[in-house]
Amino acid sequence: MENYSIFIVEDDPWYGEILEYHLSLNPDYRITRFVSGKDCLSNLHKKPSLITIDYSLPDTTGAELFKNIRAVNPDIPVIVISGQEDISVAVEMLKIGVTDYLVKDDNTKDLLWNAVMRIRENQNLKKEVEHLREELGQKYGFEKIIKGSSPGIQKVFSLIEKAAGTTINVSISGETGTGKELVAKSIHYNSERKKHPFVAVNMAAIPHELLESELFGHEKGAFTGAMARRTGRFEEANKGTLFLDEIGDMDMSLQSKLLRVLQERELTRVGGSEKIKLDVRLIVATHCNLADEVAKGTFREDLYYRVMGLPILLPALRERGNDILILAKYFLDEFSKENKIVPRHISTGGKEKLMKYHFPGNVRELKAMIELAAIMSDSPEIQADDINYTVSGRRNSFLTEEKTMKEYTLEIIKHYLKKYDNNVVQIAGKLDIGKSTIYKMIQQKEITL
Repeated sequence: MENYSIFIVEDDPWYGEILEYHLSLNPDYRITRFVSGKDCLSNLHKKPSLITIDYSLPDTTGAELFKNIRAVNPDIPVIVISGQEDISVAVEMLKIGVTDYLVKDDNTKDLLWNAVMRIRENQNLKKEVEHLREELGQKYGFEKIIKGSSPGIQKVFSLIEKAAGTTINVSISGETGTGKELVAKSIHYNSERKKHPFVAVNMAAIPHELLESELFGHEKGAFTGAMARRTGRFEEANKGTLFLDEIGDMDMSLQSKLLRVLQERELTRVGGSEKIKLDVRLIVATHCNLADEVAKGTFREDLYYRVMGLPILLPALRERGNDILILAKYFLDEFSKENKIVPRHISTGGKEKLMKYHFPGNVRELKAMIELAAIMSDSPEIQADDINYTVSGRRNSFLTEEKTMKEYTLEIIKHYLKKYDNNVVQIAGKLDIGKSTIYKMIQQKEITL
C-alpha cells in the first residue's frame, strides 16, 4: 500500500513527538514534523496527504497558515489542534474550511487517530469516484459506444466532438429510440466536466405538479408533505451536466422559471429565499420539433433560443443503411458475452430480413429484436425465422416489458416445450439446464403440459 504522508506543524517538541509517535503506530503513515509555519510552506511541493497544524505558532496563526496552505493546494485536508477551548474559535476555523478542529487534552491523540482514518477513507472514496468517472469517459467515447459508419452518424460524431470541446448548450432531436441520452453522455464524458455529475431527468415521466421541486429543490415546509429540505437536480448537476429529456413536455409556467434560472445562473428553492449560484451545462432532448411547438404557442420562443445552442439531429435507423448490420453484430456479441452463451452470427437471410425492415422503434427496437433472436435460435447461426418483427411491442412484448428473470425463464421454457413436443430431455440439453429444473416447474404447476 502507498505511504500516506502526514505533516505535523507543532512548535512544542514534546507534544509534537507524542503526536508523531501515536500516528507512527500505523506503518502506512509517513510522518514529517515542522516547528514553524514557514518550514511547512516551504515543503508543500512534497505534496502531503494531510496536515495537522497548531493554532498558535511562533511565526503565524493557524488561520493564516491554513489560508497560505490553501493558496498552494486547496485539496489538502487540514486539522487544527489548539489549546483554545473557545467555541467561537473552532467555529471560525471550520467556517474558513479546515477539515477538523481538535482541542488539546488527554483524548487528543485518539481523536486525531480517528480523524485521520476518516479523512483517508473519504480521500480513497473520492479517488474511486474519479477513477469510475474516467472509466465512464472511456466507456462513452462516442466512437466506441455509438456504432456506425453511415454519413448521417459520422456527422453526429463531428457535432459531438465540437460540443465536447465547448460549454455551449446542446439540443438533441430525433425519433424515440435513436439514442439521445447516449449522445448526451458522450458529450459530457468527453468534456472538461467529466469529473463532475451527469444528471438526467425525463420530463415526461414526472407529474407536472412535482417537476418544479424535482428541478429546483424545496425547503422544509414549502408545501404539504415537504418534511425536509430537498436538493433539486440543478444543484446535483452543479459544475457538471444536466440532461433534460423530452423538454417539449414542460408546461408554460415552468418554462418561464427555467428560463429565469438559465439567464441568471442561479436558483431559489421552492419555499426558500436563498439564491444558489449555478455552473451547469445544459443538454436537452426531444422527439418533437421545438420550432413547430413555438409556432403553436406551446413552447416559449425566448426559452427555445436559450436551449437550442448546438443542435444535433439523430438520424432514424432506417436512414443509416449498413449501420443496421454493424449495430446488430455489436448487440449480438455483447448479449452472447453477458449471458455466457455460444457466440452467435447472423445468416445471409437474417441480414437481408433486417435490411428490409423500417424499424419504427429505431436502435432500441433492433437491440431487443437481436437479443430475442439470440435466445430463440437453435444454432450459433441466427436464421431469418429467428428474427421477429413484432418485438417492438405491437404484438409480442418479449424483452420490452419489465418482468422478473423467472417470468422470462418460464416463457422461454414454454416456447421450447411447444416447439419440441414436450421433450424435456431434449429441451434441457438445448437450454443447458437440468431436467429436474423443468420437472420441478411442471410439478409446481408453473408449467402445464
